[in-house]
Amino acid sequence: MNKQLSASEIVKRARSDNKITGMEIIQNIFPDFIELHGDRVGGDDPAIVGGLATFHHQAVTIITTDRGKTTGEKLKKHFGSPMPSGYRKALRLVKQAAKFKRPVFCFVNTAGAFPSKEAEENGQGSAIAQNILQISQLAIPIITVIYGEGGSGGALALACGDEVWMLENSTYSILSPEGFASIIWKDSTKADKAAELMKMVPQALLNQRIIEGIIPESEDHRKVCRDIEQVLLRRLNKLQELSPNQLLANRKKRYREF
Repeated sequence: MNKQLSASEIVKRARSDNKITGMEIIQNIFPDFIELHGDRVGGDDPAIVGGLATFHHQAVTIITTDRGKTTGEKLKKHFGSPMPSGYRKALRLVKQAAKFKRPVFCFVNTAGAFPSKEAEENGQGSAIAQNILQISQLAIPIITVIYGEGGSGGALALACGDEVWMLENSTYSILSPEGFASIIWKDSTKADKAAELMKMVPQALLNQRIIEGIIPESEDHRKVCRDIEQVLLRRLNKLQELSPNQLLANRKKRYREF
């Protein structure tokens, strides 16, 4: 675990180009993944990749943010910051999963929802709010793993289920350290100090019971995937022991304790 690392160092590692990707996680844990497209309103944001797969002999729904690899992909996907159609697509897939009683796994690495005029005109805030409102009320197991940046409502829109886990080199916060520093001190260069104050790193969030646990991270991405798989399997089995009513009651209790 990264107990010896400063918050600012963890922020840098969360943003690293060498960070494991959502597509790597899917390819290693869910090799039979089938991608589904579209929000059924008119958009198909590539920053959100979602679809169907099997996990230890049962059908599941997978959703991940995707930053892309090439420069062209990164621009097309807004560096992993979804547009409203991305959140609507995610909501459609989770509601579909609930209809067929499939568990849902979400994987998040985003600086936040894409901040553009087009996004606001198309209802960015409403799309995120509807995700939080509707997903939180669906009586199926929903587990989120934050594997890089978990920024603002853009991350929360995919982290409103039963449990949230984080890789040890990841962050989860209401805004970036630079944004926090700009608001509090009018100086974005104080981002390192802001990162410490914001308690945005895994151990601080675990201590506050905002997340359920921390997954070890190494340079061996296959090992990281194996560790993620074991956590998902163990926690899914626990959640599936609960009745739908108990699942929802526990979920409501979890968020009320915040």
